[in-house]
This record gives sequence, C-alpha cells and structure tokens, in this order.
Amino acid sequence: MALVLDAGALIASERGDLRVTALLHSAERAQVPIRTSSAVVAQVCRGGPRQARLARALATVDERALDPERSRPIGVLLGLADMDDVIDASVVDIAVDGDEILTSNAEDIRALVRAAGRRVTVTAI
Repeated sequence: MALVLDAGALIASERGDLRVTALLHSAERAQVPIRTSSAVVAQVCRGGPRQARLARALATVDERALDPERSRPIGVLLGLADMDDVIDASVVDIAVDGDEILTSNAEDIRALVRAAGRRVTVTAI
C-alpha cells in the first residue's frame, strides 16, 4: 500500500493544512511509501522560500517520471474515461490496487480509477 498525492494534496500540505500534514506524518511513521507524478510536481512547484513546506514534503515523496513508457497508458486511460486531464490521469496511473489517493478532485479521480479498473481508496481533502 502507498499514499499517492495529487496537486491539491501537495498544495494543501504547502499551506499547512492540518489534516493533510497529519496524513503525511502518519504515512511516514508507518513507513508507507508516498508517491506522486512528475506532472503533479510541475503543476505545483514554483520555487523560492515561499514553498519551503512543499520542498520538505517532496523530500519524502517518490516522484514517478512521466516518460514514454507512462505517457501512452495515460493517454489510453484518458480515452477510456472520456477525459482530458493528463495530470489527474498520471496520478491514477501510478496507483496500484490497495493504494490510497489523496486528492482535492475526488470526482474526477474516481472516474479515472473506475476506467482503469483499479481498486484504490480515493480520499477527498
């Protein structure tokens, strides 16, 4: 089992959201892997001292590359779901059965999870 973060989860962490911070600390203490995609990181990372919390959070996150091996299945997933958000699909793509996706966009993530045929928990923040 892993905790998979979308952009909303990382933004909430950056803003000091207590619930998200607690979930991340709990996962770290339990040695639950935390993952996200490089597409998510590109969406939220702007650099500078204002993103110190984000930098600390990303230090513990396994960032999965959006490369040719991943981009094609993500495109297929978008076609199956009749959707077009590559970043959301990249989050679902790196999730495997038993994972939990922490998201601010639960409705779209759930639709993508269904299209992918995955058994993951989608937790709205």
